[in-house]
Amino acid sequence: MKVKIGVIGGSGFYEMEGLTDIEEIDLDTPFGKPSDRIVIGTLEGKKVAFLPRHGRGHRILPSELNVRANIYALKSLGVEWLISVSAVGSLREEIKPRDFVVPDQIFDNTKGRKSTFFGEGMAVHVAMSDPFCPVLRGILVQSAKEHGVTVHDGGTYICIEGPQFSTRAESEVYRKLGFDVIGMTAIPEAKLAREAEMCYATLACVTDYDCWHPEHEEVTAEMILSNLLANVEHAKTVVKRAVALIPEERTGCDCSRALEKAIATRPDAIPYETKRKLSLLIGKYIKRSNFL
Repeated sequence: MKVKIGVIGGSGFYEMEGLTDIEEIDLDTPFGKPSDRIVIGTLEGKKVAFLPRHGRGHRILPSELNVRANIYALKSLGVEWLISVSAVGSLREEIKPRDFVVPDQIFDNTKGRKSTFFGEGMAVHVAMSDPFCPVLRGILVQSAKEHGVTVHDGGTYICIEGPQFSTRAESEVYRKLGFDVIGMTAIPEAKLAREAEMCYATLACVTDYDCWHPEHEEVTAEMILSNLLANVEHAKTVVKRAVALIPEERTGCDCSRALEKAIATRPDAIPYETKRKLSLLIGKYIKRSNFL
């Protein structure tokens, strides 16, 4: 079964309403198990695979996420377009709680997360100058505008390790560096989605002003979940509209060719086990004879 569209739901977004012909698939990957069973169904006449990022019941911390398994599992189903929904804090006065942001840049401030499928005798260096697919970004912005919610087109998402929220000093530094929103999950998702040659974009749901804003309370999980739950129905509608707009063929971006000029290791120098493990990702670039 080939499913071209995937959705990863973040905090508060644990199920995809409106799916019909539903089945749940329990997958394993060379990198372990994904966060939860993947739900496959039909939405707007298209097959969609949905995965709750933190697991049902929100069981998994951002640093504990097996993102390689999540992306690999969706890739194994045939996913080409991947919509990520996530909660973020705002670092800008004009980006208000309960707004939406579709960022166009990421700054990685995480610490030691596994952010590549490669290694083990295979060196690959994908381009990340524009970490989000411009086509899918445009679709999400259009969908949000058509739904009538406030959406900010573009901005830089700084991804921190967590699970703690920022100190005031950190929050002020992030603002001075020009970042727009702050979250804990876009890395390594964006990097791994690029290595998997997926079109990836994030619909960021603003839940708070981090802790920099003098007129707002200190950030708490309760505050975040309250604002997120108020926004989650809008997010589901935006995603549903986006699914309807996703084209059959991928044009207008280079996401589907991310590995074309990125593999540095000669095929005959790649260890056999590494080639076998990564055949789903590299099969179209490595001749079949190299797998024998």
